Amino acid sequence: MKKNQLVYLTFIRTTPKKLWDALTKPEFARRYWAGNGNISDWKKGSNWQHVKEGKKDMVRIIGEVLECKPPKRLVLTWIDPDDPSEKSRVTFEIERLKDVVSLRVTHTGLTPRSGMEKGVSWGWPRVLASLKSFLETGEGLNVYTGH
Repeated sequence: MKKNQLVYLTFIRTTPKKLWDALTKPEFARRYWAGNGNISDWKKGSNWQHVKEGKKDMVRIIGEVLECKPPKRLVLTWIDPDDPSEKSRVTFEIERLKDVVSLRVTHTGLTPRSGMEKGVSWGWPRVLASLKSFLETGEGLNVYTGH
């Protein structure tokens, strides 16, 4: 079966280091990703988790760090722990362009019309808008507005 790919590109008034930290440090990610943090030691081959903080931490996504080149490139597998058959891959590419930074997020290996594809195609635009807002103003957006 042919797998789908989603690509998102945004430009943020920040530095590559601040953007990298926002992606990889849970205390920052929680501020723009609806309370969810990304947790790992970010070494190639290590596990990572996308965790909702609360009374009982809820693991939303799991995966493996495939490539980690701070502050330029991060590649992860992306797996729903409730349905491990839906394994995909996310690549974050960061590039400085004078006074802004470009962030390209490429999510590959998505099964057409699957729950994972529907979830990430709804989620990535909201999360990236919130990330941009967080880095430029200090406040993320309510990414679940309207859903």
